[in-house]
Amino acid sequence: MNIDNNSIIAKLIADNLSIALRSVEKTIALLAEGATVPFIARYRKEATGALDELQIQSIKTSLEQYEELVRRKETIISTIKSQEQLTPQLEKAILDCWDSTTLEDLYLPYKPKRRTRAEVARSHGLEPLARIIMAQNEQNIERRANSFVNDDVASADDAIAGAADIIAEWISENKRVRNTVRNMFRREAVISSAVARGKEKEGETYSTYFDFSEPLRRSSSHHILAMLRGEKEGFLKVNIAVDADKAIEAISRLVVRGYGEASDIVADAAADSYKRLIKPSIETEFRNEAKASADDQAIEIFAQNVRQLLFAAPLGEKAVMAIDPGFRTGCKVVCLDAQGNLLYHDVIYPTAPRCDTAGASAKVTSLVKKYHIDAIAIGNGTASRETTRFIKSIAFDRPVTTFVVNESGASIYSASKVAREEFPDHDVTVRGAVSIGRRLIDPLAELVKIDPKSIGVGQYQHDVDQNKLKTSLDFVVESCVNSVGVNVNTASKELLSYVAGIGNQLALNIVNYRRENGSFATRKDILKVPRMGAKAFEQCAGFLRIAGNNPLDNSSIHPERYRLVEQMAHDCRCSVADLFESAEIRKKIDIKRYISGDVGEPTLRDIVRELEAPGRDPRTDSQDIAFDDSIESIDDLREGMELNGIVSNITQFGAFVDIGVHISGLVHISEISDHFVRSAAEAVKLNQPVRVRVKSVDYERKRISLSMKGVKQ
Repeated sequence: MNIDNNSIIAKLIADNLSIALRSVEKTIALLAEGATVPFIARYRKEATGALDELQIQSIKTSLEQYEELVRRKETIISTIKSQEQLTPQLEKAILDCWDSTTLEDLYLPYKPKRRTRAEVARSHGLEPLARIIMAQNEQNIERRANSFVNDDVASADDAIAGAADIIAEWISENKRVRNTVRNMFRREAVISSAVARGKEKEGETYSTYFDFSEPLRRSSSHHILAMLRGEKEGFLKVNIAVDADKAIEAISRLVVRGYGEASDIVADAAADSYKRLIKPSIETEFRNEAKASADDQAIEIFAQNVRQLLFAAPLGEKAVMAIDPGFRTGCKVVCLDAQGNLLYHDVIYPTAPRCDTAGASAKVTSLVKKYHIDAIAIGNGTASRETTRFIKSIAFDRPVTTFVVNESGASIYSASKVAREEFPDHDVTVRGAVSIGRRLIDPLAELVKIDPKSIGVGQYQHDVDQNKLKTSLDFVVESCVNSVGVNVNTASKELLSYVAGIGNQLALNIVNYRRENGSFATRKDILKVPRMGAKAFEQCAGFLRIAGNNPLDNSSIHPERYRLVEQMAHDCRCSVADLFESAEIRKKIDIKRYISGDVGEPTLRDIVRELEAPGRDPRTDSQDIAFDDSIESIDDLREGMELNGIVSNITQFGAFVDIGVHISGLVHISEISDHFVRSAAEAVKLNQPVRVRVKSVDYERKRISLSMKGVKQ
């Protein structure tokens, strides 16, 4: 991009995002230098005016979109130039345009077309006749049309019809006409769906949309995505339209002049243009726009859910027994040390059909004692309730806490390449149980090994724009990983790959170097890793933790500020370690003394906060929830019951709550609070314990409707 484009784009982004222009310019400059979003947000606050990660990511996304628009302009100008139709005025209009819809309207008359009816008419020499008719001055159109009869045009009527096709195309390419129709669609468009012929029974899942319509501008994202999915699967027909007569009348007012024969032909061409060319084009435009907006909303909800799941409370470094419950095949049991390493695995059969509770109890008791187990993680799938009840019935000789762990995606991990590399000598059942246990110890470290789409939260994640979804989820995972920080001596390749500035190859290099040379003693040692250049080190160092001799290495204080902290310690006549350990000493620090150059109060406040609580984990403590023992299946539910539950998924239309019957019930957004809420995410969080009332149960279709209204939380 040239300098003019850079400044224009920065101004457009600043205006669109309501962010100070200087902050946008500095952020763009840092991104151009190869800085990552987490690094900029954490360590370049003075430059950006303390923009947060979401703001910086929005700037980055907008910048990429405008850069793509610049490339599109270049392509358009090149194409029109090759046709020898590029005028200085047209080139200026294209270069000055920063709206993709307007840009495509400018390009439309010059866009290479397949063999349209208008193109055929032009090849038959009928464009001059079209110009005569369009001028709407000629009184005897038939007489003029006769002069265009030739080997390709059999009669005056054929000539007029061909000329009308050309006029219809001109009208469809007219910017005023398209904007008029666009504005009508924006105000009045209705999206409707109907069942495809003969698909009533097969497509019963979409019965809500068999005869459905609502204003497009008020249609929710889940309605749009559901209708489009039904259409894609062949069960629905979806249409977006405005009143055709009203649209044609509005177009006619723009192109028809007078009441003569020529005007009648233009009016007919306007109607044909709308039905055959404009309406399909604008409908596609609004369909794409509605889909993109629905995608954005669904992706935002999914990203929020993934963030909450990744930020689920870790148990921490405790020895864990993990159980993947089952009936016929038994319960797979694994024992893990405090770092999540597999120590032992076996199978017990406490549930039906074997019901070997005595043998299972003896086995579990001996394993808890042998491996000094602190907690037991039980997957929330099949036989979870029965297994949990069995485990809680055992009297251990040491304190052991039991947790039910969401196992969504554990089967995906157990069959993955990552799992095969970690456990080449164990089958999928062992790997799945290990994943359940590790999710309790550190959910973030384990879940990064799974494609976020497979975690089992969200709404229509397989229907939305997959590139957008990947970008959004990668950002969320990267944000979570860098917010928590990573122990470089224990982290997996997958976890390291999300650290700012590292990526897949460098993560592999770190793991290989660690395997060959042992643990890193200091952050400086990380520079010895192959391909770890100065820029990559700058970006990642502050997010990597090393518990060594230098306490700064186990904090989020960046190595570029070590000298500054050492100066603080010198001024306080103490060691750096003393700064971490003594609140009294820290009170002596006057941060204003250390403001200089690119170090301002934001950075200094962050440093002091980190001295107070080095390596602080933003996640909360683990907690378990007890389901009602009398409720084991959907058949036990009755209307009006109040039960404990845990939020298992959040969508635009409500929250799904696990109440311990293997089927999550839906708390519709209208039932989620006594007060109005715009979205379920405003009222509840993923994995949040809640109290719900059973509103209704459809035993045949296995659907549970719940309410939180009037229920004390």
